[in-house]
Amino acid sequence: MANSSSSSSSSLIISYCLILSNLYDIVSSTSDFNNRHHPMILPLHLSTPNLSTHRMPFDDHYSRRHLQNSELPKARMRLFDDLLSNGYYTTRLFIGTPPQEFALIVDTGSTVTYVPCSSCEQCGKHQDPRFQPELSSTYQPVKCNPSCNCDDEGKQCTYERRYAEMSSSSGVIAEDVVSFGNESELKPQRAVFGCENVETGDLYSQRADGIMGLGRGRLSVVDQLVDKGVIGDSFSLCYGGMDVGGGAMVLGAISPPQDMVFSHSNPYRSPYYNIELKELHVAGKPLKLKPKVFDEKHGTVLDSGTTYAYFPEAAFHALKDAIMKEIHHLKQIPGPDPNYHDICFSGAGREVSQLSKVFPEVNMVFGNGQKLSLSPENYLFRHTKVSGAYCLGIFPNVNDPTTLLGGIVVRNTLVTYDRENDKIGFWKTNCSELWKRLQVPDVPAPAPVLSPSSNESQEMAPAQAPSIMPLFQPGDIRIGIITFDMSISVNNSNTNPNFTEVAEFIAQELEVDNLQVHMLNFTLKGNTYLVKWAILPAEPADYISNTTARKIILQLSEHRLHFPERFGSYELVEWKIEPQKDRTWWQQHFVAVTVGVVVTLVVSLLSVGLWLAWRHHKALGTYEPVGAVVPEQELQPL
Repeated sequence: MANSSSSSSSSLIISYCLILSNLYDIVSSTSDFNNRHHPMILPLHLSTPNLSTHRMPFDDHYSRRHLQNSELPKARMRLFDDLLSNGYYTTRLFIGTPPQEFALIVDTGSTVTYVPCSSCEQCGKHQDPRFQPELSSTYQPVKCNPSCNCDDEGKQCTYERRYAEMSSSSGVIAEDVVSFGNESELKPQRAVFGCENVETGDLYSQRADGIMGLGRGRLSVVDQLVDKGVIGDSFSLCYGGMDVGGGAMVLGAISPPQDMVFSHSNPYRSPYYNIELKELHVAGKPLKLKPKVFDEKHGTVLDSGTTYAYFPEAAFHALKDAIMKEIHHLKQIPGPDPNYHDICFSGAGREVSQLSKVFPEVNMVFGNGQKLSLSPENYLFRHTKVSGAYCLGIFPNVNDPTTLLGGIVVRNTLVTYDRENDKIGFWKTNCSELWKRLQVPDVPAPAPVLSPSSNESQEMAPAQAPSIMPLFQPGDIRIGIITFDMSISVNNSNTNPNFTEVAEFIAQELEVDNLQVHMLNFTLKGNTYLVKWAILPAEPADYISNTTARKIILQLSEHRLHFPERFGSYELVEWKIEPQKDRTWWQQHFVAVTVGVVVTLVVSLLSVGLWLAWRHHKALGTYEPVGAVVPEQELQPL
């Protein structure tokens, strides 16, 4: 019995060491958290292994995933920012009662959702205020238990995430009501998340508030919602194309388009989403590579938190050479940043729609034989200093044979992570237009808040995302003008935004006439412009309807403007509405008075003209013709 126990213990120790070794290997695939040319940064270690354990076959947690109901609601959420300007996409998540808003990076490579806590000892300045647990009536800390790491006092569960480029996040684990915005049909749900106490590196300096973890693991938002049975075991992401930005996200199962192509995704290989990439074709010709070049180490990983694509060195050089062979007529130029050896070309023109006539098509061939066609915008990014120039968005994964596909590969592509059926689907589409089609026509009624002690709904105060229109109600006032201050950050000081184009773009996004958008003033500080804009009533109206005003302010406050890359990135500083001012007697009767004055002047001038003409005619009548007989007049005596 003793020998058996010893053998069992040794086996457990060896297995545990192998698991740690595997996790360490995963981390060696570095990341691009700061939009630089390094592969994806994966977590170095998981501080709560039992809470984020990868699902195992035949357990109860796994079997519940197959009870998917196609009628389950979905969380439709807008994506913001731009992949190449910011290095990531964000979405809006609301936590607490009343809701507190956060801009979180959408990351399929992370399993924990975390935001800065008000008690954070070392957190950077981000887009939104820190989360204040004391202001949420539904906040509840996750108490220390055998399945988590605990704080020094042994009272609350903690988490820690470290990244290869030396950034990290750590804090406590808590539970609260999470809302997905007014455009989501999914009601607010209780969920576990991280409340940060310490940030370092890029996590400290980034503009976004935190991370929304969509990876496989029990702490993942997706896993929690699936386990509650409120959504199907699937989610979809759609990133906007070049010069567009933004996009859409859907938490829950959707009906895939008929021409969507799929690849098998092995959930047991790693907690990260992988696909079976077999071949790459350039201009219809397959690259001459080893059969399993894309299947080494961690295989081909798809990660939304990575900007570019990273291939094994042999595959990178073959792909680069094949592309350059097709564009030999273009001039190769230095990249925008001298610190990086980007491969760039000039002479292709600025129109994205015309790039396919210059650059070749690249096809990804999956294990099942299906192909995903990559257009030039899926492997190129704009040169920020040379107009009409582009650079390759593919790089070698040095010292690591893993293939890592970042967001650039799936721009303008609906990517469905069908976790229930262990496959990932790809469908080429216009992601900006897709968001408009996904919007819910009517905003749902406020949903009941969930009690901290139960997953069941109770009749309590609503916990939906807060309304942004408390300042006026329809019919209360007439709006004369809407003003807003916008902070525009450009990529470099040599690039100045064309404010005429920006105004036209804003008018197009807000669906108003170009003449209604006016730039009042701007100031420049470094690479950031602070611009004040005004939206005026459309001619001939002298006020903006409440319906139009609500729509404009909703788009502004929820950052729905899809800023093109050439404009840089923007942040709404503040907005305000000014009611239609009461007009004075002079303003009300200005037209009538003006018409009266003009008529009076015309009549007066006409009268004077007639009188002068009469006098002139009369004067002409007193002269006698030459030689006429004139009666002699008697001289008067002196």
